[in-house]
Amino acid sequence: MNIFEYFKKKGIDTIDSSFYTKIAAWDSWYRSNVRNFHQYRVYHGASNYERCQRKSLSMAKKLCEDISDLLLNERVKFNIADETTAAFVESVLNAANFTVQGNEYQERKAACGTVAYVPYLTNMEIDDQGRVVNAEVKLDYVVAKNIFPTAWENSRITEVIFVFEKTYKRKKYAQFQHHKLEPRKDETTGESLGFQYVIENSVVLCTSGAGRELTPEEWNQIPHFEGLAARVETGSDQPQFVIDKLNIANNVDEDDSNPMGISLFANSVDVLAKLDLEYDSYANEFSLGRKRIFVSPEMLTNVDGAPVFDPHDSVFYQLPEDYFKDTKEAMHEVNPTLRIQEHEQAINNDLNLLSFKCGFGTQYYRFERGSVVTATQVISENSDMYRTIRKHEIILGDALTDLIRCIIRLGQTANVPGLVLETDIRIDFDDSIIEDKQTERQEDRQDVAMGAMSLQEYRAKWYGETEEVAEQKLPDQSGGILM
Repeated sequence: MNIFEYFKKKGIDTIDSSFYTKIAAWDSWYRSNVRNFHQYRVYHGASNYERCQRKSLSMAKKLCEDISDLLLNERVKFNIADETTAAFVESVLNAANFTVQGNEYQERKAACGTVAYVPYLTNMEIDDQGRVVNAEVKLDYVVAKNIFPTAWENSRITEVIFVFEKTYKRKKYAQFQHHKLEPRKDETTGESLGFQYVIENSVVLCTSGAGRELTPEEWNQIPHFEGLAARVETGSDQPQFVIDKLNIANNVDEDDSNPMGISLFANSVDVLAKLDLEYDSYANEFSLGRKRIFVSPEMLTNVDGAPVFDPHDSVFYQLPEDYFKDTKEAMHEVNPTLRIQEHEQAINNDLNLLSFKCGFGTQYYRFERGSVVTATQVISENSDMYRTIRKHEIILGDALTDLIRCIIRLGQTANVPGLVLETDIRIDFDDSIIEDKQTERQEDRQDVAMGAMSLQEYRAKWYGETEEVAEQKLPDQSGGILM
């Protein structure tokens, strides 16, 4: 089905379809499978074409892997002041496999520019008044190609449609989940209560054109959509979704107001193409430049007519009898010169350019012995890499905080006891590659000794606690010793 035809039929406005063509192009570079580039044809004359597959360094994938590992890894800590709330959030994230999926979707964010996290309630028990008695909080992940903003302000998406694709009995279906703000009124007095988010669901059978929209009775017969409500009023003016994107201005769309993010390598596609051309040439150098021995026909068999050389040995190549008449040779050896150094220098030059354009600075990647090596040294605070990571952490920190708040709100809706919505939340990112931790810790100890830093600040920083928790765990000042 054509999603944009469906939107047109429903009167829904979103970003122009041309932007999603760019997302598909970024995804093809991420997968090293770009049409008419990685698959190409070579003309040999007389209408004879050979289909070829271009070899790739897969640097788009490598860039995304590295930035995701730097932004969200096992060392990143979510510090939530209230212990009951912290335990509940941790249980929801563990059930959603966030330790693995979170890192994976940072990689997908770098590849295509945007991802979304969508917490929701499931297995709900409802009382006679329609109120939720009990429920579980789950988490969905959405990639850029399935995110369609319908309203935004200052590059922040306020209303959006998420598309979830399912297959049942070899038929493809698409669930459209529309999150939008609507006025809220008191049912008795009609008094305005501000705005609330409403979630409207629809299911479409994917056929040609706009597809066929199912009724709630029809989609409840499909296991994937059983129990799916056509409309949910959240009662809150806070969104039940979190948009996460790279902190890079969107310059690939003529519409400057486009709120979607762009790929980490959106402005480096030409460099990626040149790298793959060079690497493909480097690999072909060994194939085209292998040793060859040209022999005359009489050298191929002995007096009994049996072959002298292994017929499957590609090093030998038969030439016509009269080819050696001037040189009087029966065999001629050719050893082409391999242009290894020239290829490696060209690849390294473009690796430096690629890493610089993507915010990693120069010398982050090196091409050695036929493979790419990544720098592992400590990064100084004035480096390009340091500034890049800090810049992306601004949006990521807000997104993770919003996700935790959303999970807490849903937990309160599900009547989970003891949850505190306004508890202090702090995201501690992993700075081990940026800073020399041992040196910094020793300097902080000296600051504590001279009174420039409090024990509470020290413990909060190095033990991954909020300042409130750190204050409760301070050692006895009369005889305690700072460890």
